[in-house]
Amino acid sequence: MSTAGGLQDALSGLLAVAARAGVAEEQARAEALSLAAALAESAPGAPADWAKAVPGGTTQDFFDAAVRGRRWRGAPTAVLTELIASSSAEKAAYAEALAEIASAACTLGEPTMRVVGNASVAAAAQLQAAGARPLQVGSVPTDSRTTLGTRDTGDTGDTGDTGDTGTVGTGTGATAATAATAATAATAATAQATQAEVEPAKTVEELLAELDELTGLERVKREVHRQVAVLRVEKLRTEAGLKSPTITRHLVFVGNPGTGKTTVARLVSGIYKALGLLSKGQLVEVDRSELVAGYLGQTATKTAEVVASAAGGVLFIDEAYSLTAGDTGADQYGREAVDTLVKEMEDRRDDLVVIVAGYPEPMEAFIAANPGLASRFRTTIEFENYTDDELADILTGLSEAADYELVPESLVRFREILVATPRDSSFGNGRFARNVLEAAIGRHAWRLRDVTAPTTDQLRQILPEDLTDEPTDAATSEDPSSIGHTSSDVNDEEDQGDQA
Repeated sequence: MSTAGGLQDALSGLLAVAARAGVAEEQARAEALSLAAALAESAPGAPADWAKAVPGGTTQDFFDAAVRGRRWRGAPTAVLTELIASSSAEKAAYAEALAEIASAACTLGEPTMRVVGNASVAAAAQLQAAGARPLQVGSVPTDSRTTLGTRDTGDTGDTGDTGDTGTVGTGTGATAATAATAATAATAATAQATQAEVEPAKTVEELLAELDELTGLERVKREVHRQVAVLRVEKLRTEAGLKSPTITRHLVFVGNPGTGKTTVARLVSGIYKALGLLSKGQLVEVDRSELVAGYLGQTATKTAEVVASAAGGVLFIDEAYSLTAGDTGADQYGREAVDTLVKEMEDRRDDLVVIVAGYPEPMEAFIAANPGLASRFRTTIEFENYTDDELADILTGLSEAADYELVPESLVRFREILVATPRDSSFGNGRFARNVLEAAIGRHAWRLRDVTAPTTDQLRQILPEDLTDEPTDAATSEDPSSIGHTSSDVNDEEDQGDQA
């Protein structure tokens, strides 16, 4: 179906807010389109519909954008992060506009219930980060909710069985149902949030309190508190005219995926700003693809531009070892990026912090690959895997943020799933919990497909059967949300859900 208008309309609204906030139009446009692509990635036909909203856009452009946008499925976008860091009056309005983008993503192609789950969690992440109130699922209009039972019954998959792929039918009612479900997130922020006065910048104590409230990460918390104490005293000594050794502020984060590295990096950027060590305090998150260009000579320019965008804040480079990894060491492009990074770190040493992250052993090799890196990255913080209790707490927090309720039996079921899940280096930790919730939201919507007027409790409660891939309806050969277990879910680099 052609639904580019929905995305274009949402994009126009976001660009209007971006203009008021002083955000470059191209930056806001690229971010919004990447978020939409990441959310709709699993929907058949989504690339074609997405391309209609992008002049000259191609299917490859869609998937490239999806890769860039996956990190924002469970965390605030880069622009929103900067607006929050600067206490912009437009941060809530921009978060609402991003939630509308998430809702519009549900109309691209033939939406799946998994896309609805992705959009709900992503919208909640944007709104929560901007300080909007919790989502009000019960506020969905009755006429929108009743369309949950409307669905095409034609062949939507390889087997020809009704609903075996979980694709929402292309009928008007089904489309409205999908959009309405995601719209519970898109319309969640209140007039009170949009009209709120600019909040004062957070203090070091407030930001450290946020850090302490995160689930788990006890060793990380101790090390960050220690770093803050050292840097605070160094600053006071300098202000008093005393000699003080130069203490590098750059950090190495090591740990498996989904252990909260990005979340802590975002808090560190705010803490450094509150200490007066950074002028802006924004977090710019990149990986190799955003530093390396296609031709020799272009990488230096591309890397320098990325670093410039992070000036005044923190540049977070995920999987940094990919710049130097390989059987024969760094390739020419990666070496050029590292050399440029080292130079930029020196030139901007007074108003830039770089945090590099990845698996422990590859990161050791990365730091050792260049003398300039070894002299600048002297502090390593290790992020441990979460325990079952901590993962259950993360899942509960994610659910509450999206205004869903896990009944006690659902938590029991989640723990059973954890026991049966291998815990090797590829285990997603907090990301695993987020993926479980996204899939559960899709199954929840599918379970209510024939309920004409569900109650608020029915709309909020996640039941044990919503957490399993096993079909509960004899007429349904495959759980519709199982489509969500794609490579994009396994390989994207989100951290601990809303702590990402």
